[in-house]
Amino acid sequence: MKKTNAMRILDGLKINYEVFEYEDDGEHELSRGAAEKTAEKLGVDPDTVFKTIVMRTDSKEICVFLQRALKEINLKKARNAVGCKEINPVKPEELLTLTGYIRGGCSPLGMKKKYRTFIDETILLSDLINISGGQRGVQLRLAPQDLIDACEAEVCDLEL
Repeated sequence: MKKTNAMRILDGLKINYEVFEYEDDGEHELSRGAAEKTAEKLGVDPDTVFKTIVMRTDSKEICVFLQRALKEINLKKARNAVGCKEINPVKPEELLTLTGYIRGGCSPLGMKKKYRTFIDETILLSDLINISGGQRGVQLRLAPQDLIDACEAEVCDLEL
């Protein structure tokens, strides 16, 4: 498999990770069971699968959020973490331009620009977590603290 930007960053930081490939069915909506399907394909607890959400504030700042894929983000908590009055997810068609990734393959690592990143505190409940490897059907498994360090992320409460 060809290395993704996310893998190259982890390699450069000498962070250990495992790569898992699976058949991507193109379904990336929480309401349609995307998180459960991904966890099942990986053979892991769904609570260890984290999704990347890219949002824009009222001041046009782009921020990145990670939380358990089974859960929804609490916009009030996201606003408080960032320190803004309004925040909304970017449109799926904007993702590629902003991050270099498409929906369902958006990794918090290796985006076109370095954005402030916030990770839900539940990440600390698992020994290993799974994130997008930067393309659909590719997941990376690594230690939570390694991801926090690699993203220079702030850990906070984001879940509903």
